[in-house]
Amino acid sequence: MAYVSLYSHMDEHDVVFRALADPTRRALLDELHRGAATTGELCAAHPEMSRFGVMDHLRVLHEANLIVVERAGRTRINHLNPVPLREVYARWVRPIAEAPADELLALKAAAEARARTIDVRDSRRTRRARPRTATEGRSA
Repeated sequence: MAYVSLYSHMDEHDVVFRALADPTRRALLDELHRGAATTGELCAAHPEMSRFGVMDHLRVLHEANLIVVERAGRTRINHLNPVPLREVYARWVRPIAEAPADELLALKAAAEARARTIDVRDSRRTRRARPRTATEGRSA
């Protein structure tokens, strides 16, 4: 009998995006980014949730292949799997963000370079615009 889950019909990227959509799951991933943790340690880090709630979030992350579970007896050690995140980044984020970001960085560099240059026209305009005082232009 084949294992069928809620996500079996979804594309692998869809599953990753769905898993990342929840702030609690992102918090769990942040903790696993700092290092592997047992399920008990993750439950202790989230006292606002029941053990079953934490385990349900871990199941979603596991089905999205975002974590790898190592079993040591009755203990589950959860490890972050960064590969699906990198694949999503390579497929979706980088191509969409790089071109506009590159254009904005070039515009920023041009504006900063322009701000560093002295414009002779601006200094002449400043001198001409200065109002003369009563003592200016008179000989003593």
